[in-house]
Amino acid sequence: MAHLRFEALKKLSERTRVHVDLPSGTVSKFFGENVYGTEQMRATLAPGLFKKVSQAIKNHEKIDEVTADAVASAAKSWAMAKGATHFTHWFQPMTGGTAEKHDSFFDALAGIEKFKGSELVQQEPDASSFPSGGIRSTFEARGYTAWDPTSPMFIYGRTLCIPTIFVSYTGETLDTKAPLLKALKAVDLAATKVCQLFDKDIQRVVASLGPEQEYFVVDAALFNARPDLVMAGRTVFGHSPARGQQLEDHYFGSIPSRVYDFMKDFEIEAWKLGIPVRTRHNEVAPSQFEVAPLFEEVNVANDHNQLMMDVMGRVADRHNLKVLFHEKPFAGLNGTGKHNNWSLITDTGVNLYAPTSSARDNLLFLTFFVTTIKAVHAYSDLLRASIATSANDFRLGANEAPPAIMSTFIGSQMTAVLDELEKKGNVKIEKGDNMYMKLGIDQIPEIILDATDRNRTSPFAFTGNKFEFRAVGGSDNCAVAMTALNTIVAEQLDQFYEAVTKQIDKGEEKRLAIVNVLREYIKESKNIRFEGDGYSDEWVAEAERRGLSNIKTTPRALDAYLTKESLALFEKHGVMSHKETEARVEIRLESYIKRVQIEARVMGDLAMNHIVPTAIAYQTKLIENANGLKGLGIDNAAVVQTIREISGHIDTIKNGVRAMVEERKRINKITDTHKRAIAYCEDIKEKYFEDIRDAVDKLELLVDDEDWPLVKYRELLFLR
Repeated sequence: MAHLRFEALKKLSERTRVHVDLPSGTVSKFFGENVYGTEQMRATLAPGLFKKVSQAIKNHEKIDEVTADAVASAAKSWAMAKGATHFTHWFQPMTGGTAEKHDSFFDALAGIEKFKGSELVQQEPDASSFPSGGIRSTFEARGYTAWDPTSPMFIYGRTLCIPTIFVSYTGETLDTKAPLLKALKAVDLAATKVCQLFDKDIQRVVASLGPEQEYFVVDAALFNARPDLVMAGRTVFGHSPARGQQLEDHYFGSIPSRVYDFMKDFEIEAWKLGIPVRTRHNEVAPSQFEVAPLFEEVNVANDHNQLMMDVMGRVADRHNLKVLFHEKPFAGLNGTGKHNNWSLITDTGVNLYAPTSSARDNLLFLTFFVTTIKAVHAYSDLLRASIATSANDFRLGANEAPPAIMSTFIGSQMTAVLDELEKKGNVKIEKGDNMYMKLGIDQIPEIILDATDRNRTSPFAFTGNKFEFRAVGGSDNCAVAMTALNTIVAEQLDQFYEAVTKQIDKGEEKRLAIVNVLREYIKESKNIRFEGDGYSDEWVAEAERRGLSNIKTTPRALDAYLTKESLALFEKHGVMSHKETEARVEIRLESYIKRVQIEARVMGDLAMNHIVPTAIAYQTKLIENANGLKGLGIDNAAVVQTIREISGHIDTIKNGVRAMVEERKRINKITDTHKRAIAYCEDIKEKYFEDIRDAVDKLELLVDDEDWPLVKYRELLFLR
């Protein structure tokens, strides 16, 4: 291992930059060139067919067989003209990534290239080995992918990729996209209904998303020399370097040259695929960076985020680099998040979370603003569950990651606005009075985007014209969190509409009915609003007094999906059936167990087969040295003390690993998945990981640097 370490360091010192040039002088000339989008359809379809397809996509209507055949023929011709030889249904099973099965356009029997509408609309990729959570048995192999025309086809390599949903033979969804599409439909229906209380011209509301993607970049040779990074995505061992992020000199600093070339390269590939990446910069931790896109419709934005992560990994290989999306690849340094900037936009172009200078329009803004906060308050545990993973458990609660306690930050100005609205409860509105002025609604300033500070410890923060769900993990699929968020907002909007119309039916003036309900919501959801330091012990105690949960581990957090309220919520809005919801919990618990198992095995292997033998070998050198000193009559007490310390740490590691192995055998006999996941969390992850890691860290300080078998943090985090 030590030899491997120095070979890796030698390769690092010999790396040269990979030169990257734009394929054209301006990005606009090649942006989206590998996407079969609106302009490509317009150019390749007959006008009547193009109009028909466009309307079907816009209105989420089914595309008939004749139209599908025409689209398939046009897409095949366009793709082949660009060098494509295959097509695939690109889908997102519940593995956390994407999946694809490539079929050739060329039909050997017919001797020609073929692509039928039926192949565009549906494929059978086999479902036997994908996680199903008990929805189907392994021997039940059939699964189907179905075209999602709302997300454009694209060419990746030499393959035409068709975004699709994935369902079982019996019709249950087996992916992350199908529930997301249903949640987006639910929030569209509910939000449109509420909007029409203000403006009858609004016929549709679209949820938009801009996911900021954080990531680490390390040299490929150093990555490959760390079995834990390769197998688990994080370093299970590693003494923190003397210089980490404490000087705060990496954040927004000059981008290292090799990383800069990598960024340019993957941005070019992303732009060709229509991914609107715009921002790049150094993040806080050394070797940590961020890329941020422009806002898009949630479904497309999520597809683009999943595709972009794949592109980044492939492009990194060309630069002898590795991209790490794990939420906490290095202890003691910032973790990696995927900040989901979310808002609702009407088909008339109104951002429902943007205040204006108009008091009338601000009542519409306040309706959605307050209702969203109420939704977060009512379903905070479900939001926490939506971002629960084994990796995110390491990240939440430190180094700019929000805590496990769900809360909303709205800033001092909006706090004052809501307090004013709440206190005006007894104001009598006479005929002719300016209702908005009397209620304080017209006091919302026209420009509020930068009127408040940003709270980086808030899981769900209002940032001027959108909400930022900061708790989503860096490697996670945004669809899971977005499904939960859009569903709970849809439910709260439905409840709001019912409450308002009930008052109107009783004779209350519409605007006053709206204000009355908003005032109730402000009072009822006040406990979820928090403006202070989310890391403080005071907030933990205060949150408990407010009745807010502080669920720190995934197995406990996922229980929120299985409450009667959550099961009924997803079923009511047609997002997921009870069976589909329960299956997803089962899948995520199994994933949690397997990931902790992998980390435990990697930890045991590295400790027993690499670190302990190295420590013993070094200890032998020290013993020889101690005996030599003694023979010369020189005091050897310090060396003897070091030998004893090494022995103590070796014993701690050996005993810990052996006990962990036995404990794992016992836990694996537990048949109930939930109980087994909790046992892995509390009896393996929390009980053994830190003790073994601590002993290894102490050994690293004692063993000669030349003998240490693992690439160290300071080496991993060095990029020129």
